[in-house]
Amino acid sequence: MVCELISVGTELLLGNIVNTNTQFLAEKCALLGLSMYHQVTVGDNKDRLAEVIRAALKRSDIVILCGGLGPTEDDLTKEVCSEVMDFPLVEDAHTKGRLVEYFKNSIYKQITDNNWKQAMVPDGAKVLDNDNGTAPGLILEKYGKSAILLPGPPNELIPMFMNQVYPYLQNLQPEIIRSQMVKICGVGESRVEDMLLDLIDKQTNPTIATYAKTGEVHLRVTAKAASEEEADKLIKPVVKEIKKRFGDSVYSVKEDETLEMAVVKLLKKLELTVTTAESCTGGMLAARLVNVPGVSDVFREGFITYANKSKRKILGVSKSTLKKYGAVSEQTAKEMATGGVFATDADVCIAITGLAGPDGGTDEKPVGLVYIACYLKDNVTVEKYQFKGDRNKIREQSVVKALDLLRRSILDNYR
Repeated sequence: MVCELISVGTELLLGNIVNTNTQFLAEKCALLGLSMYHQVTVGDNKDRLAEVIRAALKRSDIVILCGGLGPTEDDLTKEVCSEVMDFPLVEDAHTKGRLVEYFKNSIYKQITDNNWKQAMVPDGAKVLDNDNGTAPGLILEKYGKSAILLPGPPNELIPMFMNQVYPYLQNLQPEIIRSQMVKICGVGESRVEDMLLDLIDKQTNPTIATYAKTGEVHLRVTAKAASEEEADKLIKPVVKEIKKRFGDSVYSVKEDETLEMAVVKLLKKLELTVTTAESCTGGMLAARLVNVPGVSDVFREGFITYANKSKRKILGVSKSTLKKYGAVSEQTAKEMATGGVFATDADVCIAITGLAGPDGGTDEKPVGLVYIACYLKDNVTVEKYQFKGDRNKIREQSVVKALDLLRRSILDNYR
């Protein structure tokens, strides 16, 4: 089945807000095995909105519209879609009752007249209750086509979609769709594709889709079958082959497991403690680790030693090292990692020092030069990188590589 997304709102066209709804919905539709060929953003204009809805209904089986369901005059989605699909609007007593209850329990006790607009729904449509706002969602079905109308705020759209729309879309599919994620770190996207080219070229069912992330590549293996068990049987050998080809570069096969979660899980499993020592990343590495629930079991301390003086005072980096080699050097990174272990009695320390720019680079040490060191079992591993991109990109890449070095160092020493 073919699905199309229409995002409604002039604020999206002006760039006033980031359209995260499209990313979320596109990903979930892909999980359901829906084909998607078009995504459209249109402003709050009746004629243009009607035009894109008509076009979408001609070429797609399912059209999902986000935004424009509120109480104001420029909220036109429901009215225009109902007109295009020839659905008269009628008052829905259930929705009206929910509006009364919502305002009774909110700080805004008085309901303004324009709010009653949200109780008007297309006659015969499925009404999707909104537990996080006032505008209900809607599903309009006619001539084998479905239009699904969702509120714009992500905190309203996401739960409504997952709890009510996702099961509806699952029931429309004649086959079961199952997928599994394989997450790879330390191998570039082009290299990943090259290593899987034979599998990709002959793929039919399951299929392999690649997604490039900062410092990572995610592979989604998706299968269609008559049952979940059959789909899982199709997926299993493909995932096994991918893991065989990439070895330790695969850090997870779970949808919701991040790189930092995998690292913390590994530290917990081996009962190891970790300390971080950061210069150019300014605490970003520690923040990624601290995002993981339960990290307090393994995380000792995070040092931000941005100035040379703090590197000497806190981590014991020698003055002669800084003078001879500079703050951005293999030698300094090594001493930072060593100093972090001895300062906190941790089992392992991961250290980062580099030039994030945009200024400060030289021919010898250009912007993007980063050294990452990991101290473990009286041994220090140092890796050198020359990252591209702006300041934030360089720092983000540094953190990912640091997490991966920490993970690989543990695996190498505790097999």
